[in-house]
Amino acid sequence: MYLGGFAGKTALVTGGASGIGRGVALAFAQAGAQVVVADIDVEGGEATVRQIRQAGSRALFVRTDVAWAEDVQAMVKACVDTFGSLDFAFNNAGVELEHQRLAESDEDLFDRMIAINVKGVWLCMKHEIQQMLAQGGGAIVNAASVAGLVGAPKHAIYAASKHAVVGLTKSAAAEYGRKGIRINDVCPGVIRTPMLDRAIERDAGSEADMVRMHPIGRLGTIDDVAAAVLWLCSDASAFVSGHSLAVDGALTAV
Repeated sequence: MYLGGFAGKTALVTGGASGIGRGVALAFAQAGAQVVVADIDVEGGEATVRQIRQAGSRALFVRTDVAWAEDVQAMVKACVDTFGSLDFAFNNAGVELEHQRLAESDEDLFDRMIAINVKGVWLCMKHEIQQMLAQGGGAIVNAASVAGLVGAPKHAIYAASKHAVVGLTKSAAAEYGRKGIRINDVCPGVIRTPMLDRAIERDAGSEADMVRMHPIGRLGTIDDVAAAVLWLCSDASAFVSGHSLAVDGALTAV
């Protein structure tokens, strides 16, 4: 399922305690990489690491709040101290707590979402890039969203944060391309995760509505996103940088 070229290399996944982050961490391990799982959720992060180790790969959990510089610095240091390098990073940690029109939205929510979704990605890239410069290169993928490509009614703050991730990605890719560092982002549509399944259980009719949004005729899977992330980190995408890859079943095509 996944491309080669990952054996003996080190991948870092933030937000790796569940959902897409866990799926990508497991995919890196399946492809032969050793994986650092970072998350504020200790129980979930350690569970991801156990799954990787049970499958025969090496992994480390580092509790990390990506909105804090000290945590991010410690995360990168632990990665290098344990495994010797940082070859790939998937900056996935984020929050989506919004369901209000802009004029009704909350300032505390705005501050929290920007701190994690934007500042967190900026901090992670800042310290990941420093390490990758020191070792001669690497690949970074940031988790954006289709909400970073189009408007998202009742999710204006979230959309703004994901548009910012796209802007950070393009700018950093232009700055560091000649240094051997490729930086891209993935923009998933509606992806079937345990959290989404719980929401569908509460509102049975919502699934059909979400499927109709995707011309391909289904919701996305965690494996769909994981395959895209690993491709963007692999040598198969060696001439791809500064790109926002929509993994959305043509949602943004119509």
